[in-house]
Amino acid sequence: MMSDIILEVRNLEISFYSEGVENKAVDNISFNLSKGEVLGIVGESGSGKSVTSLAIMQLLQIPPCRIKNGEILFFNDKPINLLKLNFNEINEFRGSKIAMIFQEPMTSLNPVLTSGFQVMESIIINQKLSKKEAYKKTIELFKEVELPLPEEIFNKYPYQISGGQKQRVMIAMAISCNPSILIADEATTALDVIVQKNILLLLKKLQKKYNMSVIFITHDLGIVAEIADNILVMHKGKIVEKGITKDILQNPQHNYTKGLLSCRPSVNFRQKRLTTISDSMKLNDKDQFACIENVVKQIIISDEERRIHHEKIYSKEPILTINNLKVNFTTKKNIFGKPTEYFTAVNNLSFNVYKGETLGLVGGSGCGKTTLGRAILKLVSSKSGEIVFKGKNLNSLNNSEMRKMRKNIQIIFQDPYSSLNPRFTVGQIITEPMIVHKLFKTKKEREIRALELLKKVNLEEQHYYRYPHEFSGGQRQRIGIARALALNPEFIICDESVSALDVSIQAQILNLLNDLKQEFNLTYIFISHDLSVVKYMSDRIIVMNHGDIEEINEADQIYNFPQSEYTKTLINSIPAINS
Repeated sequence: MMSDIILEVRNLEISFYSEGVENKAVDNISFNLSKGEVLGIVGESGSGKSVTSLAIMQLLQIPPCRIKNGEILFFNDKPINLLKLNFNEINEFRGSKIAMIFQEPMTSLNPVLTSGFQVMESIIINQKLSKKEAYKKTIELFKEVELPLPEEIFNKYPYQISGGQKQRVMIAMAISCNPSILIADEATTALDVIVQKNILLLLKKLQKKYNMSVIFITHDLGIVAEIADNILVMHKGKIVEKGITKDILQNPQHNYTKGLLSCRPSVNFRQKRLTTISDSMKLNDKDQFACIENVVKQIIISDEERRIHHEKIYSKEPILTINNLKVNFTTKKNIFGKPTEYFTAVNNLSFNVYKGETLGLVGGSGCGKTTLGRAILKLVSSKSGEIVFKGKNLNSLNNSEMRKMRKNIQIIFQDPYSSLNPRFTVGQIITEPMIVHKLFKTKKEREIRALELLKKVNLEEQHYYRYPHEFSGGQRQRIGIARALALNPEFIICDESVSALDVSIQAQILNLLNDLKQEFNLTYIFISHDLSVVKYMSDRIIVMNHGDIEEINEADQIYNFPQSEYTKTLINSIPAINS
């Protein structure tokens, strides 16, 4: 009924303009949000979902953005078109009527102000309370969002608390004025699966308590299945499908929705290749979802195939051996600069990695997996222990010897945006390691090699001359992979290398990594907080927690028969579409 509707978007059209060229970001979409409803908006990067939410909040930068048509009606005593409000009028709605939680809490929070002060400031501005009253309410909110030791968190700066704690601070700020609508824009994407699960549970609890209407934006149908009553699927600025969550997940009608569902790694069987969005969009069969399932099941790796593969791998000598590796970070120094307190990030770990193996490292944020990867490369110093690569203890090498060894061991970083030099062209980024290590005699030879690598990672020749900002996140990660391959390494550490990507782009990159592994006979350490992705990629898995190894075993054994309670918690935190 119309009386239940709190927000209505009518015929919304939004375009961005660059050098006179129009790019339509939102293409004539309409939808309603009811009181107490959780609406999931799902789609890849560039689908228009975040632009729509920013338009609701009137946070779009004009120019280069232009709202060409449409209305966004907020129903209070009477319908109010938010797009017609001036700056002062829309500020009356932000926070008090409509609040927003952004994707990355580190960039959303002011790094020079304490976490508590930022929430308290919002309360003072919106509710006109005294500092004493606002402080008291902030502490109550911190307790409500289940922050540990709220009085201590109040006085900590954002860099001093974890990602999950930062997101809880953002939630406390968002609900501080008891808004009617809460918009959560990829609010769990940057978090590990356990923290993500807890944040989803918290949002559901708060939504029910305050009877808020929630717009939950994500690229992952598995996540939206955990929280949304209804789903709206966006693709290239259009709504391609909408309806009740259970109906869409069990019986999707549009090819794009079917593709989103099928591109995540299955936890029930092991595929040789992941289905991508482009695969599903090519199929025109009426019963396409069944068609995709049949295609997937035709390329399952059997238990016998996997057993034979592992016999071959583990019959050889290890390519890498870690013995009693320990990494400490200084947390406190005395007045003379001498360290007095330490934090142990990696605690006396020992394991082997075999030629041709993909060894998965999985665990929550802060478990030590990234530190371990960087310690192997000697990007961070280890306090004690051995890192033996092909018979050589890397901890005994000097800087010159280690520089030569790095030709054989490379890393693909998590964030393709910050790991590429924005001032270099793609060609310079890929050829720079060749120059440093004197791999080719002439510039032309290096260029030929770089173009070959671009082709290997499914990029075009013209991309050689472009800059990183001209590419999407998935394309930038391909550039990072090409750079890692430039020195013909034997061993690559993939450090959360798909965590920042849409599930559809993630499937493409995982397929690419497996193809390159076969072609170049590579060995991987694959680091991620997502156990379903690690299970798909890995031969064996190490589960880490607080710097220690919880368990190590064959990937399917870890998933099907976990031994530690922590591993069971990780598995239970994986978003389940059919739950």
